[in-house]
Amino acid sequence: MEQFFETSLCVKCKGKGWCNKPCKIYSKIKDFTPKKSKHFSGNSPPEIFVGRYNYPDIQAGILSPEAHGDTSELSMPEIWHEKNLQIPQILTNRSQLIYGKFQTSIKKARTKNKFTNLMQEISMTHKPVSTEFFLKKIPKKLLEINKYSAAIGNPAPLKFARLQENPKVKSKVNYLTTDTDCKSVTAIKELHKSNIQTSHIIKILSAGLLGTKTRRRLVPTRWSITAVDDTISKEMIKKIKYYPEINEILLFHGDYVGNHYEFLLLPDKFSFEVIEAYMSGSVWNPLSPNIHFAQDFERFRGRKKYAYDVTGAYYTARIALAEYLERIKRQAYTIIFREERPEYNAPLGVGILRQLARKAFEQKPEVFDTITEALQRMQSRMKLPTQEFAQKSILLKEYGVQKRLKEFF
Repeated sequence: MEQFFETSLCVKCKGKGWCNKPCKIYSKIKDFTPKKSKHFSGNSPPEIFVGRYNYPDIQAGILSPEAHGDTSELSMPEIWHEKNLQIPQILTNRSQLIYGKFQTSIKKARTKNKFTNLMQEISMTHKPVSTEFFLKKIPKKLLEINKYSAAIGNPAPLKFARLQENPKVKSKVNYLTTDTDCKSVTAIKELHKSNIQTSHIIKILSAGLLGTKTRRRLVPTRWSITAVDDTISKEMIKKIKYYPEINEILLFHGDYVGNHYEFLLLPDKFSFEVIEAYMSGSVWNPLSPNIHFAQDFERFRGRKKYAYDVTGAYYTARIALAEYLERIKRQAYTIIFREERPEYNAPLGVGILRQLARKAFEQKPEVFDTITEALQRMQSRMKLPTQEFAQKSILLKEYGVQKRLKEFF
């Protein structure tokens, strides 16, 4: 079988072959070679990508397979989790997408530009849309991997592209993208309240279609993912902090493609902490025999700085928690443990973690009288000692230490 990639962005060696072994990531992709043609048509899932390198002069583009029909499965982590797709299938799906890209500037979001305007039209639709592509070069056999978004494959400079059918746009999306007096925070919040998929909101923001007229910009996909998760959860938490506290110790859990989560909710004012353990052989710790930990937290007053250790996974977990607390109209003191296990050996973006957390909070919680009992239950599902997480937790050490005003009466 012909080697699928000429070059690659593997986690450690970036395709240079330093390990002298077959790449664990790319070996999972079934044989697929795009047609050696500069012209093709297919149904964009819909999918766009806005890069961040050389910002504010960046590369952006549209992704589409050489296939028609329902191609949503190639793009949406919501569908991947719902169908329980595994790593090989997801990577194979992503490898079918051809990335027609073009050079642009972030300010082109509000000017008449044939490529940018087309990308914006595609980002607005919620169903696959038939698109015709004319490329300057034959697509490269290349798959770019990063921690935030799903793999982007087979890039080629775009010469011309056009829609072959009218895109299907929901009325709320159309209304908020044409309202140039509405701030982006308000628009994101309204789209979420209207049950627009989070992955769809991310594309709309990335395409520069939200915000007031003079402030609209193309937003790199990596940044828009975190911006949407952060904005929605932050706005919800403002309201959640006025709700009563939960009155029991609750425990939720979830597992998907080698990512295991335990969500511990304690009766107290809202606080939030994520502790992640990257086990040896997992995608972000492929070579070291040691376990690597990452940790970020916020107390009741929130955090002002980006979660630099946990990064995007911090905000995907927080939006899922906020949605749950909003449903039950309560606030809670929450500590999240995540094991990234060796089975998770190819990055699929943080979207799968968002869906994992959301589905976990849809299940009936386990209820405990003490934290010790909850930790013991967690241990029955976890591979690492829960005490390692507990000892690292800032919030767990602080819990119950400071006296509450009601204790004096």
